[in-house]
Amino acid sequence: MSESSSIKRTLIGRVVSDKMDKTVTVLVERKVKHPMYGKVMVRSKKYHAHNEGNSAKAGDLVEIVETRPVSRTKTWAVTSVLEKAIVV
Repeated sequence: MSESSSIKRTLIGRVVSDKMDKTVTVLVERKVKHPMYGKVMVRSKKYHAHNEGNSAKAGDLVEIVETRPVSRTKTWAVTSVLEKAIVV
């Protein structure tokens, strides 16, 4: 299978930190059902994503895609900003 035809994993999450240069921390939340009790719980995980143009800011809703490792912790990249944060 060639690189161009492979399916890339994409996630949608909210930027919680943009203090690093060309890097954002994205919080991705998912809902899972407890196996025994059936309660729906929210599980979250943070990903470091490459943000080349520093376009995503804290509070923005972004889409990230899995890429080759850019550094020790960065294996995701921001593809688009879906919703800008509301400035108060």
